Amino acid sequence: MSTTTNHHLVVTQAGVFSPPIQFTAPPGIKLTQEHFKDITPDQLHERIHKASIIVSCWTRLDSVALSEAVTPNLKFIAVTAVGTDSVDLATCQRRGILVSNCPAANVESVSNHAMALYFAARRNVVQMDRVVKDGVWHKEGPSVALRMKDSNQGLGLTSEEETVGIIGFGSVGKKVAQLSKGLGMKVLIAGRKGQNETTKKGDIERTPFEDVLKRSTVLIIAVPRVPETMNLISTAEFQAMSADTVLINISRGGIVDEAALLQALKEKSIFGAATDVFETEPASAATSPLLAEDTRNLNLTTSPHLAWYANKTMKNYLTISPSNVHNFLLGKPTNLV
Repeated sequence: MSTTTNHHLVVTQAGVFSPPIQFTAPPGIKLTQEHFKDITPDQLHERIHKASIIVSCWTRLDSVALSEAVTPNLKFIAVTAVGTDSVDLATCQRRGILVSNCPAANVESVSNHAMALYFAARRNVVQMDRVVKDGVWHKEGPSVALRMKDSNQGLGLTSEEETVGIIGFGSVGKKVAQLSKGLGMKVLIAGRKGQNETTKKGDIERTPFEDVLKRSTVLIIAVPRVPETMNLISTAEFQAMSADTVLINISRGGIVDEAALLQALKEKSIFGAATDVFETEPASAATSPLLAEDTRNLNLTTSPHLAWYANKTMKNYLTISPSNVHNFLLGKPTNLV
């Protein structure tokens, strides 16, 4: 059991949870709680000052927020999400603050969203919707189909013609592979960038990263955001892709170079792209070149980092995060990162 018998828990984004998230303490532990619907950056330091436990989804907890001056009593952070890039883990390690997450909680919803984005990009759904609503179809008639061709005057592939390259073969990557095979796609699993040989472990064969870029007609990015994956896909990688390629990013912003992606779309060196994430979030035309006015006619589908948003994910969060807190209070922390 935790050596401290009194804990104060602060939930920074209680408004996300439906039904409300609930935490209980084991016998012998006094747990006081504050649940804030949301916390703005200017409120953060004051509201977490007394916390020994912080429960957060995406609140940015940087080195200042995690300093002894701001959070002198902090012992544990329960990230109610899969990714933990919102937390300065180096500062946590230095101070001995434990951090947990909710692994695999969103696998179903994120993998489903990846496939939805694939179809949107491959079928050019956003542009099709736009030409209908803007009156272009009414004006041009059937010849509006010519707007949907790729740079080689191709009409787009069907799923059984696709080769999907999966970059990042964790829980989401594995589920995406399963769904892709169900659609008749050939699946390639990418090795680490810079490794030039095909490797096999058990029944999992990893194809060299550069070969996956060249051979795939669909690329799905599902890696965590760490220093090694920043700008993993940039100008050189886009140049290696075929004109048939659609790029799907359901990982984190910053892994795909947004300026390089925009250039590839404008030059039609790839067929299209779809992203659920941006380098700076919430994103706008002021923070991302992908949202500038001149991108409206590109085959680019976006969503506001809500690939995780589903009933099953919420149920998992409402189970896993309280369990992580309870186990920390018992002195047996779970799902530590």
